[in-house]
Amino acid sequence: MDIRKATGQDVEELAAIGKQTFAETFSSQNSEENMNAYLESGFSIQKLEAELADPDTDFYFAELNGKTIGYLKVNTGNSQTELKDKNALEIERIYVLKKFHGKKVGQILFEKAIELASEKNLEYVWLGVWEQNPRAIRFYEKNGLEAFDKHIFKLGNDEQIDIMMRRKIRTGDL
Repeated sequence: MDIRKATGQDVEELAAIGKQTFAETFSSQNSEENMNAYLESGFSIQKLEAELADPDTDFYFAELNGKTIGYLKVNTGNSQTELKDKNALEIERIYVLKKFHGKKVGQILFEKAIELASEKNLEYVWLGVWEQNPRAIRFYEKNGLEAFDKHIFKLGNDEQIDIMMRRKIRTGDL
């Protein structure tokens, strides 16, 4: 498996993997209307082009035999969705195709995020995870993240609660 940084030329691939993995993960627990609304706005070509051009946002593809099987999205600085802490890296998304769950793809993408935070000499990584996604919560806890707050994530017209979690990368007060 290879990890490759996505570029502007990858926008259509990013939209496809983003929509597929998000739908596989959350369709069964949300209404079709809310899912469709989020998929169309959150993974539109225009939105993804802007995110790919943002110097404080990076996407990485997990590829197996030339096929994208998952991806990572990280933000720093003012591109973070919530905290906007100059000493933090936000892991906004780690998504893997369902047929590759349990095959360490998510772990490798998570480790890439930790590596990026370390390279930038940041104090911690943080993320938001849906409170009704126990599998992801367990994964992050296993990787040393601890809950510290909650925030609202809007899926279509449904306001959902995300647990905010973080993990120190280097010494310093949080």
